[in-house]
Amino acid sequence: MKGALLLLALLVTGELGFQTTEACIPFFGVYLGILSGYRIWLHKELAAFHPTAEEKKAFEKIQDCYEEEGLKAKTEDMKFM
Repeated sequence: MKGALLLLALLVTGELGFQTTEACIPFFGVYLGILSGYRIWLHKELAAFHPTAEEKKAFEKIQDCYEEEGLKAKTEDMKFM
């Protein structure tokens, strides 16, 4: 029984690790679209996910927050990421 649980845990862990690496490129594409300050770039990156109008507006608000805070906030956040 312990061997089966260990095998299941390894399979789940391996699958989750694989999916997170697949998600990195789209995540950073949207993230850089937000940091860029350009709505066209942001909408281009979001288009792959078929967002609703409300979701687009929410991402635009996040982008506006970064624009209000300026370059210092963007660089500090990029260091954190």
